[in-house]
Amino acid sequence: MKIFRSESFVDYKTYTFNYATYCIKEDKSELPEIYDKGFLPYSNNLDLKVETYYLARSLRIELSDFKETSENRRVDRKIQEINPSFEVIPVEDFDLKDPEFLSYCFEFANRRFSEPISMNRLEYIFSAKSVSHVFRFNADDKPVGYVIAIIENDTLHYWFAFFDLDNPKYSLGKWMMFSVIRWAFENDLSYVYLGTCYGEKSLYKVRDFKGLSYFDGNQWVKNIRSLKSKCRADGNFVMDAFKQDTDLFLENLDV
Repeated sequence: MKIFRSESFVDYKTYTFNYATYCIKEDKSELPEIYDKGFLPYSNNLDLKVETYYLARSLRIELSDFKETSENRRVDRKIQEINPSFEVIPVEDFDLKDPEFLSYCFEFANRRFSEPISMNRLEYIFSAKSVSHVFRFNADDKPVGYVIAIIENDTLHYWFAFFDLDNPKYSLGKWMMFSVIRWAFENDLSYVYLGTCYGEKSLYKVRDFKGLSYFDGNQWVKNIRSLKSKCRADGNFVMDAFKQDTDLFLENLDV
């Protein structure tokens, strides 16, 4: 892998000179280490020819600490009314270019994502060489959702999910995430990565699952109370945490 930094914004008043950090994957076997270092796939530039990853506050579940919660069991019991099931399909056995599948995902994305997504970007995401599996979810023997996953060695990244939005009472999105995590646990994986965690809207991931930790830019942290505090403060950023309390910040570094 190659790690590099790109100059970002400057604020002389607080002596803040930011460099955004990225990573280029050189071999698929590097994926567990890339995720462990806090990187996630970058898909916002359709002209990129190499798989690039960005550093961010991200979430993972350490499956050695995973336990089902009462909310997991409640969602699982409720959805049994529609006979749910799922398949784990290797990407070479699934047509990611199928027009009906693309249309399904495109409609979901533009109803659910915070910003509209183009069909070109959707196709770019699905063309990523690291995408290894598709979880296809069914209810009453009909497809109701898909998860695009990256699985390598003991690591699974729950990258993008698309599902039926017309039956909210069954909490299908929650059940899909729980099902993938439970599948990873039952198949002896070590980690499930759940993407970024910024803003209060992202806290649903934190409430629903045990075994969570978050990457703070230096290390994986299990203090979920501090994560919740960060998410609630994201809209009112003043300066970086190091300058707010330098002694405490350095004391808590596990490097």
